[in-house]
Amino acid sequence: MTLEQLRIFVAVAEREHMTRAAEAIHITQSAASAAIAALEARYDTRLFHRIGRRIELTDAGRLFLSEARAVLARSAAAERVLHDLAGCMAGTLSLFASQTIANYWLPPLLHRFRVAYPGVSVQLAIGNTEEVAAAVSEGFADIGFAEGNIDNPALRLKAVKGDRLVVVVSPRHEWSGRNVAAEELMQGPWVMREPGSGTRAIFLDALRGLGVEATSLKVAMELPSNEAVCAAVRAGAGAAAISDLVAEPLLSAGTLALVSLPLPERPFYVARHKERSISRAERALLDLVE
Repeated sequence: MTLEQLRIFVAVAEREHMTRAAEAIHITQSAASAAIAALEARYDTRLFHRIGRRIELTDAGRLFLSEARAVLARSAAAERVLHDLAGCMAGTLSLFASQTIANYWLPPLLHRFRVAYPGVSVQLAIGNTEEVAAAVSEGFADIGFAEGNIDNPALRLKAVKGDRLVVVVSPRHEWSGRNVAAEELMQGPWVMREPGSGTRAIFLDALRGLGVEATSLKVAMELPSNEAVCAAVRAGAGAAAISDLVAEPLLSAGTLALVSLPLPERPFYVARHKERSISRAERALLDLVE
């Protein structure tokens, strides 16, 4: 198999959509389809289910995705070594960040980085804190950014200035704009991020400091993204704890209302593998972030 086939497979697997993947990596849909078909035929293994117009990874495809990402990461690392030896600031940086960081905090920094170092290509994947730790630990991300602390002995972490969690509700909710006592918090209902989310972990830790255990909360929904949580709260599904970076435009627009419940500031964490050498491009990005 070729690196190009792996690159196409990863793009399709991450989007589970042939056309969007082809557009993202600037090839035709027919070329993407041919590369996937060639892989499946060569190894007599089905990597995707074709369900109507949709595609989904098979169990074999999910196992192969982790290996394909790792191979591409090592290829990119080898390329960076040669660029460093040549004294060039070039190559590809693979980043993995949790949702709030990837969607709100990191983009302006990446823009500044690209302006300063136009020869470096940046690839960013998004997941929750647990997925960030796995990506850096397994080698298919050079640098990880997470909202929650990471307990992984293979990784070196550094805390940087982050955000603050706030509790939000629909403007029609009875808690809108007022102080809420600890006992009221247990009445709910709550809309929460999924287990493994840094936002969820930090919020539950803060509640324990107020004498409220997670098991006492009435959780109406668990949703996998900030956008889904905010949409459910706007519809009146309950209260939620989200980043002030996410909440600010919605509060300004009047589509969400703030609940007066002081929560601590939280740092963001930058993660690198302890045993992998650092390239000039990684060092430059870390200097900018820190």
